[in-house]
Amino acid sequence: MFTPDLKSLLLAGSIGAVLSVSSLVLAADAPVRLGTPVTEAQLSEIDLIVMPDGKGLPAGSGTAAQGQAVYDQQCAACHGAQGEGTQGVPALAGGTLTGTPILMTAGSYWPHASTLYDYIRRAMPPTAPKSLSNTEVYQVVAYVLHLSGIVERDFVLDASNLPQVQMPNRDGFIDRSQEQ
Repeated sequence: MFTPDLKSLLLAGSIGAVLSVSSLVLAADAPVRLGTPVTEAQLSEIDLIVMPDGKGLPAGSGTAAQGQAVYDQQCAACHGAQGEGTQGVPALAGGTLTGTPILMTAGSYWPHASTLYDYIRRAMPPTAPKSLSNTEVYQVVAYVLHLSGIVERDFVLDASNLPQVQMPNRDGFIDRSQEQ
């Protein structure tokens, strides 16, 4: 009876691996049949980019008063009850770009409110990104802006007026995206 030694087993395994790779290379033109093809509708839910001018903002609206409830449930555990931040998590409200220490927050640093919307929509909450509805995102953005004194508590934030919100640091950035 034949008992293969380690050397024979390694040689057989190597030959098998070469044959497997060879068959993959030969079948490179064949379609890969893994998963399910992505539909245009599914792709539109993934490709969520809002431009500084508001292009890409979805339908929906919200006030800071409405946003406080969403914030308390989804955001306060990390960012603090009033947006003051917690250990290792940035503050969202207040802040200053002058004096010491400099505290960059959504209210003091970000140049466009639409960028805040875009970030929250795609990345928050960190344990379940993209889980907030468009309306909930408008509500949270309104609340964060309210915490920084940028909008009133009952101001209705939506796609038509969010790009018009005047952020305190709107002139603090140089747009070089169109330079060549």
